[in-house]
Amino acid sequence: MAKDAKPAEEGAVEAPKKSKKLLIIILAVVLLVVLGGGGAAYMFMQKGDHAEDGDEEVPEETTKSKKKDKKKEAHVAPIFVNLDAFTVNLVPETGDQYLQVALSLEVEDPADDAALKTQMPKIRNNLTLLLSSKKASELLPKEGKEQLAEALKDEINSVITPPKKNKKGEVTMPDGPVKSVLFTSFIIQ
Repeated sequence: MAKDAKPAEEGAVEAPKKSKKLLIIILAVVLLVVLGGGGAAYMFMQKGDHAEDGDEEVPEETTKSKKKDKKKEAHVAPIFVNLDAFTVNLVPETGDQYLQVALSLEVEDPADDAALKTQMPKIRNNLTLLLSSKKASELLPKEGKEQLAEALKDEINSVITPPKKNKKGEVTMPDGPVKSVLFTSFIIQ
């Protein structure tokens, strides 16, 4: 009988170990099923969002690149630097005319903001000279404003990162920290 008692005791000890292992396995399977179902639901919801936008026939490669671009844009938030308003005399056409403009500069890196502030007197001088060389008739149409914004961007970037000459002697403009110039106020009188 002593022999029979020992196997019964050993069996009692082993049974809880098996049930713990079985419990862990069951929990792992349930967790995988739940995560798989959640992932599938997410995929269907994403697919439904794109179908509503009319992007059903877009090849997979372009949608993947668009998703990557959106992720990059989401991680890098642009920084806007507001400049004080500029008031300048325009080149006279029909008498004295003035331009008052307030600008915001879009930069990607916070370090670019510091570089702009250290060069601000030179930037303001160059922008004032550029703005005062314009005629009101050039600035009134939308295209004129867009060209002015591009010229202002190039002028600011040339102060921060001066243009260089290549081997042919041509001046090349490097990409500067300012990505775009935005008008927050634009008044011609």
